[in-house]
Amino acid sequence: MSVDTKRIVEAIKQIRQQPQKREFNQSIELIINLRDIDMKKPEAKIQENVELPHAPGKKARVCVIATGELALKARKAGTQLVLSEEDLEALATDKKRQKQLANNCDTFFAEARLMPLVGKTLGSILGPRNKMPKPLPPTADITAQIARWGKTINVRLRGQPVLQCAVGTEDMEDEKIAENIMAVLRRLEGRLKRGMKNIRAIHLKATMGSPVKISL
Repeated sequence: MSVDTKRIVEAIKQIRQQPQKREFNQSIELIINLRDIDMKKPEAKIQENVELPHAPGKKARVCVIATGELALKARKAGTQLVLSEEDLEALATDKKRQKQLANNCDTFFAEARLMPLVGKTLGSILGPRNKMPKPLPPTADITAQIARWGKTINVRLRGQPVLQCAVGTEDMEDEKIAENIMAVLRRLEGRLKRGMKNIRAIHLKATMGSPVKISL
């Protein structure tokens, strides 16, 4: 790893010094430009779920599809939306509600035995969005699962040799944002054929700000 944490923190401080007019808590976005990547080859099919040390921003909107005790646990855990097996079956012919569900929730969990029905009912909507539910056994600690996935981001190449993802918000401490960035870079280094040599440039930016380059 040729990226120093101090350089990342310096870039974050530069972002904070930019003159900005905004009335919301901006995201801090990581932009990684790759090189020597043939987008037509399987090695370019990068899609990784990366668990960060710190939650990267706003609380994830979670939907749990479950019955019985697992559904009760989900409600006690403060899950925004809990769907029963009957609710799922009712969605089967309602494409509009399926799309609303996919757009309104960030993360999905489902009771393991219901996964085949979930795939049949929602697979065509959630699959392309990379939102297929994580299966839960009946004894799952759903509170811990939700906390874990609240810190997980998806890093994906989308046709161009550029990766972009939110790694924090401006109200987070510099060091925590830097630790999140390092977690993404470590995962990416292990995924790329030539590791850090496949990275051309790394930038950070706030939602409404200008990109700041991190020295490699």
